[in-house]
Parts: sequence; C-alpha cells; structure tokens
Amino acid sequence: MYEDYTLQSFFHSEASPWWTVDKSKDLCQGRLLKAFVPHTDLIPNVLIPESRGEPTVHDNINYRIEDFSVANPPSKPKLPVAAAHDYPGERRFVYRAKKRPVVVVSLGGPDIPKNLRPGTKPKWQTAPTMLVAPYYGSEQTNLRAGWHGALVERIQRCEYPQYMWEKLPINNPPRESILKFDHIQPLGKHYKSFEMTDYVLCDEALKILNDWFMWLTSNKMSSKGYLYTIREYLLAINEE
Repeated sequence: MYEDYTLQSFFHSEASPWWTVDKSKDLCQGRLLKAFVPHTDLIPNVLIPESRGEPTVHDNINYRIEDFSVANPPSKPKLPVAAAHDYPGERRFVYRAKKRPVVVVSLGGPDIPKNLRPGTKPKWQTAPTMLVAPYYGSEQTNLRAGWHGALVERIQRCEYPQYMWEKLPINNPPRESILKFDHIQPLGKHYKSFEMTDYVLCDEALKILNDWFMWLTSNKMSSKGYLYTIREYLLAINEE
C-alpha cells in the first residue's frame, strides 16, 4: 500500500498496518470519518441581503455575495427576514463545502453534565464538538486539478508541518491524499454531522499524529521522536 521511503512505510506491514480495522463505531482520536467540511478561502465571502422578492413577503429575499474585509465590514442589513434572524455584530458568510475524509485529531473534552447546561443558555456553549483534519485528493482526475507534483514530493518527505502525505484505505485501490493540518476545524459529535468508517490509526501512527500537531503549533520537534528521525532520513536521501 505504501511505497518505500514514505513515512508510513517505516511502520506499515500486513501484521501491523498503519490503519487498523475497528468496527466498534466508537469515536476516538485517529478515527477516519467522512464529513462535509467547508473549504477555507483566503478571503471570506459574505452574504448581503438586497431586496425582497415581493414587497410583502418576508421569507423570500434576494442576496448578493461579495468579498469580506474585517477592516471595512458591510453595514448591518436593514431588511428583516423571517427565516434568518440578525444578531448584533454577526455577519452571514458563504463557504464551499465538500464531503471529504477527515481524521479525528481531538475528541474535544468530556461532555458537560446536564445540570451545567440549563435550557436558558445557548446550546452552542456546551454542544459537544471534536477537532478534525481534512484530506484532499492529490492526484489529477477529470473532476479535480490535482496538486503540483514537485510540491507533493516535498510533502512526501515530511518537509512542511501543515501537510502530511497519505494513502487512505477507504479507496480501492488506495489513492494519494494530503492531510492539511492547517485546516483543522471543529465538527459536531452528532451522528448527522459525519459518516463513520471502520479505520483507526495504529498506536505508532497516533504518536506521529500528536508529534506532527505539536510541530505545527510550536514549530518545534523533539529530536528523540520517530517523526524527527524519519524526516531527517527522508530529507537526506532526497538530497543525494
């Protein structure tokens, strides 16, 4: 499944695979899921109401989409919309979302007891969420442009903290993907928010995942860890 001189090839074998099969359906760190996740654009798009479709109809309105600037946000909408309430200081953003494989980076902490989440408080304050990182297919197909080959080669040798090369077991045959750590985002734990798979990272892979996350957040890597040793080796052989 993994070619020589890739990170996973140092751990993966038939007896001890990088991705293990777990049919328990329990959420855990390293669990591979599928979910619709928004694509983070460099400049966000904001939804701005313009006019009602009919003067007396409050649930049918015309909108426009434009670039958003934090320094110059659009003025507060003046048209009341029955189905879309406006709250002080808030704006409505528009994102593209696609169903992608994601890996659970963190379960987000324990659930809050019922006595600490009364019905008089907003549900979002205590709604259980987890942190996931999305995978993006790197190969060119009829439906996507793919990733630049020279960049993928550098990602394969663990050069950048925001990217990790992978081949996911949910595809047959497995296809190359890029895990984007800088797109880590919250995802609701409700069963309607994701689709479960039977795959979970092995224990050694979880250690790599955690080391990689620390590398991203601190720009430091322990010289005693597997990730440091393997990365140094991969960088060295590609310089020969």
